Amino acid sequence: MPALPTDRTPLNQHSLMALEQWLRDLGAEPAPDAPSRWTLQTPTWSAELTLEQEDLRVTWLQPEAEPRQCCLPYGLSRADVEAAIQAGP
Repeated sequence: MPALPTDRTPLNQHSLMALEQWLRDLGAEPAPDAPSRWTLQTPTWSAELTLEQEDLRVTWLQPEAEPRQCCLPYGLSRADVEAAIQAGP
């Protein structure tokens, strides 16, 4: 697998293979029934990541809490998107 672009590179300048590798590196797993949907588990919350046409949709889930959602444009750097995802709900 080729190296990922620098973390300051916008997501829209990553290949699909690079995006998938980045999601795996984060610890996310692809949904078996939907290749554009990934799940990330942490001890306190989980997130559903959906690669949509215009942006990356993130839905955070916590026990006994309403889901929280945001859409992150592909023009953001990978570092900024990763920080937003890992900040949690």
